[in-house]
Amino acid sequence: MNSATLPSPSIANASPSGSTVGLIAGWGRFPILVAESLKRQNHRVACAAIRGHACESLNDICDEVRWFGVAKMGGQLRFFRRHGVQRMTMAGKLFKADLMFQGSVWLRHLPDLFCIRTMAPHFITRSKDTRDDTLLTAVTDAYLARGIEVCPATDFAPELLVKQGHHSTQRLNAKQQADVRFGWTIAKQMGGLDIGQSITVKDQTVVAVEAVEGTDACIERSGKLCGKRGFTLIKVAKPQQDMRFDVPTIGPQTIELLAAAGGSCIVIEADKTIVVDREEVTRIANAHRIAIVAVNDAELAENENIFAA
Repeated sequence: MNSATLPSPSIANASPSGSTVGLIAGWGRFPILVAESLKRQNHRVACAAIRGHACESLNDICDEVRWFGVAKMGGQLRFFRRHGVQRMTMAGKLFKADLMFQGSVWLRHLPDLFCIRTMAPHFITRSKDTRDDTLLTAVTDAYLARGIEVCPATDFAPELLVKQGHHSTQRLNAKQQADVRFGWTIAKQMGGLDIGQSITVKDQTVVAVEAVEGTDACIERSGKLCGKRGFTLIKVAKPQQDMRFDVPTIGPQTIELLAAAGGSCIVIEADKTIVVDREEVTRIANAHRIAIVAVNDAELAENENIFAA
């Protein structure tokens, strides 16, 4: 069975209370929230913090923290084994464009042997592509083959997944609703091709599509194209979304960037999008009169009044 189709364990079955859970931490608040949730559930946390990405405050939360270069997969594996980790998770962003295109990835990050063996088909022989799903599935498969199961971070912090409904006081007007219905399927198609999770739309025209540069740059580019006349950001899970990695995520910075760029609405996928610091997200959105609504495929297709208050 391909690892991408493996059922993810429930939190009850994933790790008994008191066990040590491994955490590979990238950029942002997401890894911090996952670590805090694990500690509330009485787990020990062994954190492999990615140098240049992860936040130093993880030192104050986790039981064990060691800092690694992004390509030190073998070192991370040995660290987890030393602390008895049988299940691990990944949280936080890696800046893929910087890692891949700012000089040689191999010279910049000095991969260890485990990383070279895992990534050689993608970066040396080029027999496999370097799309996000391809790379991250290779990583999770490599850990699983060595006895460590990779679980979705939301198994340990399910409260971070957004529920369907409005998440700010502003409501979508008729033009915005039309833009969402127009753009949703297109965003899903982009995700199905593993290009990106986000698109921006105005007047039923696609303004920008997220690719390797990420959602923030997509928002900024949309602002330059639209000015302050308003546009809608649609951010969705891939049709084949593996909840172990690359789950759609927004936070306060997303809303601040959207406001600065002149965006007026953000639509995200319910139950498949992580919202970091939700109260702050709502506060900022309300201050800038930005509509935030979470919907899903079925409701969008079947419910004509889904955007009603």
